Amino acid sequence: MQQRYVGNSGLRVSALSLGTMSWAKETDQEDASEMLRTFIDGGGKHIDTAASYSDGGAEAMIGSLLGDVVARTEVSLSTKAGTSTSDGRRFVDTSRNAMLSALDASLARLGTDYVDIWYAQAWDGNVPLEETLSALEFAVRSGRARYAGIANFNGWQSAKAAAIAGFPLVAAQAEYSLVHRKPEAELVPAVEDAGLGLMAWAPMGRGVLTGKYRGSIPADSRAARSDTAPYVEPYLEQQPSSVVEAVAMAAKGLGRTPLDVALSWLLAQHGVATAIVGPRTPVQAKEILTAQLTRLPPEIACALEDVSQPA
Repeated sequence: MQQRYVGNSGLRVSALSLGTMSWAKETDQEDASEMLRTFIDGGGKHIDTAASYSDGGAEAMIGSLLGDVVARTEVSLSTKAGTSTSDGRRFVDTSRNAMLSALDASLARLGTDYVDIWYAQAWDGNVPLEETLSALEFAVRSGRARYAGIANFNGWQSAKAAAIAGFPLVAAQAEYSLVHRKPEAELVPAVEDAGLGLMAWAPMGRGVLTGKYRGSIPADSRAARSDTAPYVEPYLEQQPSSVVEAVAMAAKGLGRTPLDVALSWLLAQHGVATAIVGPRTPVQAKEILTAQLTRLPPEIACALEDVSQPA
């Protein structure tokens, strides 16, 4: 698998990163272990998680696998702090105290003394940006994090963070796919200008770009469950569905899978350092890792961009 530099930094990550949002919730220990080994054997190197995933459960699961399934030195690892969930409500707190306390707890769960990238997971309008950035800087200077980044900031927020940080931010995480091209308007130009690498999450449109929702909703899918259906439903509407059909048609013509076409398109876009994939099962992981990930013919890429162009 191709290894790519993150922005203007010397850090390299695999073209596909292993996302762990479902771990310790939809994905159990046995499946996580198999997926991690499959990912490494397939050339993957970068694992992405967050303190908020399963209330720390995903980090704890990764920590239990490092050393047994893969050595810490075989992977690069990123985590995030600044958000939490309680009674179904999402809370954001990127104060210095909250961030650094969360980082120490993350390192303990992960069983490591550093992460390769540490992110502020969200913009916090109640906390001065300088304070949030000071926590990121302290983590880097103290060796707890090799690099720092921001996640789910919009274009102007990312530009401001990079401008006033006083130390190099290297990465920005954002949702980006053929059914969610909003980042192209402001975020992509902002992070490119600032020298940040774009780490794209939900690169397969929360699963819809695989084509599995064409015609019906599989019983074992997120859209079939009341607790996870809201995550997928926005991409089951008419406009995203037309994009899914175009991707399926392109895949058939190329003799490739829809997920391969979707990922290959994304990895060719400006500023993208990695696509963070989040398989829930070993079968899904193997399907992703067998993708060719080669550049699409220009006429196919242009056709997909025409049909997926945001309103």
